[in-house]
Amino acid sequence: MADQDKPTSGAWLVIGLPLAVGLAWITQGTGVIQNDHERNIHIPDELTMPLQLQVAYDDEEVFFRYRWPADEPFGYHDLLRYQDGGWVRYGTSPIGPDPNNTYEDRVTMLVDDGSVPEFGRYGGYITVGDGMRFFTDSASPDEVAAHPHLGQTLGQNDIRKHLPATRTETTDWRSVVDAERLAAQREAGYFLDLWHWRAGRSNPIGVSDDQWVGEFRFGDAGTGPYTTNWDGENAQPRWMFDPEIVDRHSLRWEDVAANRFDFDGLYYLAEEFATAFDPDHDWQEGDVIPRRLLREPAGSRGDIRVHGEGRWADGYWDVTLVRALDTGSPLDDKIFREQGRYDIGIAVHRDATGSRWHYVSHPYSLGFGREADIQAQRIVDDTPAWSDDWFAMTLFYPGQVDWPLLVSRAHAGAEDIAAGKPVRPRHSEKQLALYGVEMEFNDAITRHWLLTLVAGLLAMLGVTLGLLPLFRSSRQGDRS
Repeated sequence: MADQDKPTSGAWLVIGLPLAVGLAWITQGTGVIQNDHERNIHIPDELTMPLQLQVAYDDEEVFFRYRWPADEPFGYHDLLRYQDGGWVRYGTSPIGPDPNNTYEDRVTMLVDDGSVPEFGRYGGYITVGDGMRFFTDSASPDEVAAHPHLGQTLGQNDIRKHLPATRTETTDWRSVVDAERLAAQREAGYFLDLWHWRAGRSNPIGVSDDQWVGEFRFGDAGTGPYTTNWDGENAQPRWMFDPEIVDRHSLRWEDVAANRFDFDGLYYLAEEFATAFDPDHDWQEGDVIPRRLLREPAGSRGDIRVHGEGRWADGYWDVTLVRALDTGSPLDDKIFREQGRYDIGIAVHRDATGSRWHYVSHPYSLGFGREADIQAQRIVDDTPAWSDDWFAMTLFYPGQVDWPLLVSRAHAGAEDIAAGKPVRPRHSEKQLALYGVEMEFNDAITRHWLLTLVAGLLAMLGVTLGLLPLFRSSRQGDRS
């Protein structure tokens, strides 16, 4: 090539540097951390939140009092709206906050008695296995429904909380151990007790759902505090408000949209004031009937009650739950005893969010007359005389971090987990929240990092090629 056709040093600088810098600019700070509902991604505005806890007990019962901040309460949940001549459902599990205010606030607590030692070290992370619903790579509903145990025996079509030893392969949700081993695990106490208070589906009737986690998330034996109000054959509700008792047939959508509800009024449908649905009633556009019918729970599933009233006031929820120390159901519940030491982990859903869009805590130990992170206070009277002495904890957004990831080579702390080193002394809640966000965007962050690396290399190459003729000219000048 003729000398006049070769790029000069100035040309390399003019072409190479702007190209490299431009590539670096467009790959930094743009398009990585953003909500993507098609991939089940929604990052909350706040990555952490505070929660206060008090625990008391007497000879018969244990009381847990939870207090957490919320800008406003959300109690409407899962509603049927009369729209264009038919009934349309609102309030299925939203990705992030529900824009229609149709998802309830919740507080949940996992409890163990030492039978699941990994829980005391790593908390709820151990319940998040492969293929979890609402993850970007969640398992196919059709494949779950076809699974011999999860689908055909349990009748499920998604993957929910489960414990690691219920699978032969941590990285494969399909590898459920055989029924005999599952039964033996439960007999040995290898399950977590799950307390589940819901602002819409349980609080109005003064109860909390009682569940447990083994190879799936189950309800305790008996019947729960609600059932489904839907007649699929006729595409309409089964029940409506009884106008002879409550002077109405339905709620109104404008009240739901404005999140107007009175704790002492009607925002739910319960058996005591429900009647058979009347399809011939003159239903109006915007009439609303709850898709859940609240009822008195029975059996082991009804062991947990609301003590007093669960209420939101002045920017805070204040909820107290009470249960017998010994429910008589050791296959469903963890039994509390004097001198016992337990592990707990707490989660909160607020701002009309459901499913995995919640805040979770580190695991903490709870002692009944024994040294622990949290001391249960022994009381004499039937009702605790609560003081201002709270145990304060910070909850964090966990993102899409699952147990298979944490024990894999992709996680720098996998060796610490294998050695049994607990998470709380090594990672703050803020660190775990940021890691959760990072994992939501791991592929995009890696891709942008590679682009930035290429941009840097191009910049270095451009500078080198641009300056090389100058060095050559300088050497030629020295020789002459």
